[in-house]
Amino acid sequence: MKKLYCSTKVALLLVGLSSLLMSTSMLLMGSHRHIEKTVNFFGLNSFLSYEIANILAALCFSLLAVFSILSMYFEKAKPTLASLLIIVSVVPLLSLFSTGMWIESMGGFPVIGAGQGVIKYFALLSIGICLLNPNLSNHVMQWIAIFPVLVVLVWIGGMKFTLIEAQGIEDLLQTSPFMSWMYAVWDLQTASNLIGVYDLLAVALLIAAIYNKKVLWIGVLMSLAVFVMTQTFLATTPGAVSSSTILSTTGHFLIKDLWFIANLIFFLKFTDQKA
Repeated sequence: MKKLYCSTKVALLLVGLSSLLMSTSMLLMGSHRHIEKTVNFFGLNSFLSYEIANILAALCFSLLAVFSILSMYFEKAKPTLASLLIIVSVVPLLSLFSTGMWIESMGGFPVIGAGQGVIKYFALLSIGICLLNPNLSNHVMQWIAIFPVLVVLVWIGGMKFTLIEAQGIEDLLQTSPFMSWMYAVWDLQTASNLIGVYDLLAVALLIAAIYNKKVLWIGVLMSLAVFVMTQTFLATTPGAVSSSTILSTTGHFLIKDLWFIANLIFFLKFTDQKA
């Protein structure tokens, strides 16, 4: 029981830390294209300025940071945090219905463009549901906890087999001391394809782990490696971190992967409880 309690605290710390960085950087950078896309989608631009919308979004992330830390020590704070997580995630997720999220030149849905950062909000939605502690079986909660990880690995991993995504990750990989070697061995598309194969293999193992615990840690560690590697890009990708705004929009995209680590922690928690 103590191990499960500590693991939940780690997950909440990750949510709190990422939310604090998101909030602070949003306030420092002011209105940006992600806020503008969301405001426009909901048709609020006629009476809500982008600047005010950005401040409201930053305030929401600030509240997430505060209640995440409070929830680490006070059980009564968790329902409020869960509600905030669901609200903060649902708003951007609804904007996926906007055509601006998809690459129209490649047929639109499901070829995702700007929506790559938006689908990551499924992670917060999952955490919110997990914290509500609904009267569901551990098996169902396993699926809820791991669903965002499966979505992002299948969707963005599947995109790795397209040229536009292979080109899109080139700057991230070229500046990474951990992954730049791939371009010395393989061409641009082959390197991207191999990453896609890795992502899909991790998905298969995670699903298998729900029914066979023998592959649990292989699947979890493979998935965890994806999201930990993403965090190293914060240090190696030019412009991801800014002296004036802490994080850029690229930094926002990268820091969100901390949420998936929290998903994996909850997945392990419900898997342990199921045993």
